[in-house]
Amino acid sequence: MTNELQVYIDGKYYPKSEAKISVYDHGFLYGDGVFEGIRAYNGIVFKLKEHINRLYRSAHAIMLNVPLTKTELEEAVINTLRKNKMNDSYIRLIVSRGVGDLGLDPRKCSRASVIIIADTINIKAGNAKEVGITAMFTWVRRNPVDATTHEIKSLNYLNSILGKIEANACGVDEAICIEPNGCVAEGIGENIFIVKNGAVLTPPNSTGALDGITSDVIIGLCEKLNIKISIANLTPFMIFTADEAFFTGTAMEVVPIREVNKRVIGDGKPGPVTKVLMDEFQKVIANSQNGIKI
Repeated sequence: MTNELQVYIDGKYYPKSEAKISVYDHGFLYGDGVFEGIRAYNGIVFKLKEHINRLYRSAHAIMLNVPLTKTELEEAVINTLRKNKMNDSYIRLIVSRGVGDLGLDPRKCSRASVIIIADTINIKAGNAKEVGITAMFTWVRRNPVDATTHEIKSLNYLNSILGKIEANACGVDEAICIEPNGCVAEGIGENIFIVKNGAVLTPPNSTGALDGITSDVIIGLCEKLNIKISIANLTPFMIFTADEAFFTGTAMEVVPIREVNKRVIGDGKPGPVTKVLMDEFQKVIANSQNGIKI
């Protein structure tokens, strides 16, 4: 096929239709691996160093040796975008445990595998940023921090997928996950924030929430704009009675939440603090100092 996207697999490029891994790869067999979702805007890879640092933290937590240095990974991401002539892209960077046998033992995998996909993604179509999205609390509890915690961005996303299945079945846009003690953790693939009396609150990582790259930017913006920001446990009641609420994530960026479990948040429209942070986030994206040039 012509003009096919080229996928990086362990130092070589393959057309999308031919990009394959072994059925004995433990990433496929057991979800044994880590990944990052990264964005490129107008020829700049946004927060690439931060994403690669987080990838290494996740890999360290599961004792996975990444076969490339951080610099080599950066170069591989940039070269993949150049190969595909993409200035705007969603990049999926994956490090799998690699090929082993049908047993669980990771020692049977002689070398980890690195895969880089440069494509596009559309999480929320239409005018979600203008009108907000609907959400619900899912029955699926977030994995606790002493289990397969989502502090590790691993290839095991079944916990999130089950939440998404329930959201789909109930006709809402997104699900919100609660940790085993009943506190709010995050969305199925996003961090969550609320606004109450002009102050912004977001759950701590101790709920099993991912240390989000986008959420870190939002926290920094709050500090810059003198908006009070607190890392605090949130309850479902606090979500229901918030003045504003929004999700953040690499793919989603910043998206307002207008309704949770049929309870309207605030006046049901994106609130003033959310709007300011959305606008300021776009300015951060436009600043070339926040990324690496392709």
